[in-house]
Amino acid sequence: MPRKKELWQNVVVSGMADKGMAVGKDSEGRVVFLQGAVPGDVVDARILKKKKGVWQGITENIVQASTSRVDPPCRHFADCGGCKWQDLSYEAQVREKEQIVHDVMKRLAKIEVGHFDPIAGADKIYHYRNKMEYSFSNQRWKTKEEVLHQSDIRENNALGLHPPRFFNKVVDIDECWLQEAPSNRIRNFIRQHARDHGLPFFDPVNHTGYLRNMILRNSTLGEWMLILSMNYSDEDAQIELLESVRKQFPQITSLQYVINRKKNDTLFDQEIMCYSGKDHIMETMGSFHFKIRPKSFFQTNVFQARKLYDLAVQYADLDGDETVYDLYTGTGTIALYMSQYCRHVVGIEEIEDAIRDARENAEHNQVQNASFYVGDVKKEFNEHLFQEHGRPDVVITDPPRNGMDSKVIDALLTMKPSKVVYISCNPATQARDLALLDEVYSVDRMQPVDMFPHTHHIENIARLTLRI
Repeated sequence: MPRKKELWQNVVVSGMADKGMAVGKDSEGRVVFLQGAVPGDVVDARILKKKKGVWQGITENIVQASTSRVDPPCRHFADCGGCKWQDLSYEAQVREKEQIVHDVMKRLAKIEVGHFDPIAGADKIYHYRNKMEYSFSNQRWKTKEEVLHQSDIRENNALGLHPPRFFNKVVDIDECWLQEAPSNRIRNFIRQHARDHGLPFFDPVNHTGYLRNMILRNSTLGEWMLILSMNYSDEDAQIELLESVRKQFPQITSLQYVINRKKNDTLFDQEIMCYSGKDHIMETMGSFHFKIRPKSFFQTNVFQARKLYDLAVQYADLDGDETVYDLYTGTGTIALYMSQYCRHVVGIEEIEDAIRDARENAEHNQVQNASFYVGDVKKEFNEHLFQEHGRPDVVITDPPRNGMDSKVIDALLTMKPSKVVYISCNPATQARDLALLDEVYSVDRMQPVDMFPHTHHIENIARLTLRI
């Protein structure tokens, strides 16, 4: 184990690592994963711990700044943690992300990729998110500036984002660069109203307090949804707050609230009430219109999602007569997008509310050749379904971060659809699955898509074709 707070000098930072960390090496060849550095920096690193054989530390001093280092525009960047790479030029970000995908395929999948297309970077690198969730807390995070100057905290109530690894603390956010206007004005108005009217902010340790969190969703059609979550019912306070918001922000076309008495903030099992406006907002994707409710999953960056879906269509290379299966279909956005190019598309998803949205969006868009089923993919993707809709010619799969279940992989190896288009938000688990599919399929095309600028997240799409 390292001596307490050992300092490694002149660590050369060479690349990006997991969860927004940077990776560097000192003059003795020791590798460390760092916070507060960007590729190209030379830094002095304070070593904090060694976990599972890996050194971890923080940047104490920048000896030589990277030529790719930039000034982050957000004044909360040092404290918030929502954006990991605002201090790295966007050109360098996409270059590093592309290299990560190359490396993980070589190291974990150990496969040959026929053609590796350059990463599809974002045209819009700020104000690109259509959903933000902010938390109320009576334990405001003390900023690094306040710690440096030993400032006293005069206001403990905060509305903003959690700093990394602190579920109870909240960084009080005045301006966030992730969602377009009037997101900041709505959040700041609600916080000031709560302070002015003495509404108790949530205590995440003791589970007391009134205001818990708020969710803001918007669409490119100019529609806005606000969902306010309260810890208990207080009708007078609730009406006064909601009415004030409604009058101040006529842009909000869907104003909703929920009383959540649970210890966790998830709302999937909660009844959400509509106070004013519609119970949904509308979004477009290509020629399709999608209804988005509070519990609906929808791509958070619709601008990059369009690129991703167009790539999926391109990779599927349909001639109009195929039966396509969309595994982990969510609310069916990819399935509906594919429906215009194939004979029939079948979507499978285990979340019932998501399938309800998929069916409703199919009806709204007058799509006649799409079917959606509720159930665990590893159980539903079977011969019984094939007898009803036909065996798959092409499979689209977009699993959660932990990748595909082994039974789904076995099913693909057994039925051998001619093409599999694999979309992943985690290249590491995707690489694992591609290695398992390698006995039957070759990967002839692959392309990363940067859905979330300034973060470590990477979307990657691969096309698998049957070996001859």
